[in-house]
Amino acid sequence: MTNIFEKSINLGLGIFVYSREKIEDLVEELVSKGEVAHKDARKFTQELIKRGEEQREELKKLIKDEVEEALNHVNVVREEDIVTKDEITQIVREEIMQVLQEKGITKNDNTK
Repeated sequence: MTNIFEKSINLGLGIFVYSREKIEDLVEELVSKGEVAHKDARKFTQELIKRGEEQREELKKLIKDEVEEALNHVNVVREEDIVTKDEITQIVREEIMQVLQEKGITKNDNTK
């Protein structure tokens, strides 16, 4: 089993492209060839599936980070950077109130 485990390590990121069904088929083939004991097949299958899922998540994170870094370099506006109409209205309202208070036209009681 150690030899087959080493072979699976050598698959590298390639394992994440295998579906659960293909992994199960691969392990069954290895069992039939005698490279994996039947009693170890389920555990081996689960390990391969888990590694594939972990690699898939790592790859997704890597791609997300790279895309985000690329977007930061080209100064693309992101949704969280956009000021909404309501936010602009609130900012203008606060600025107007501040000017009116400085001029002594209104009291500083935060009434609107």
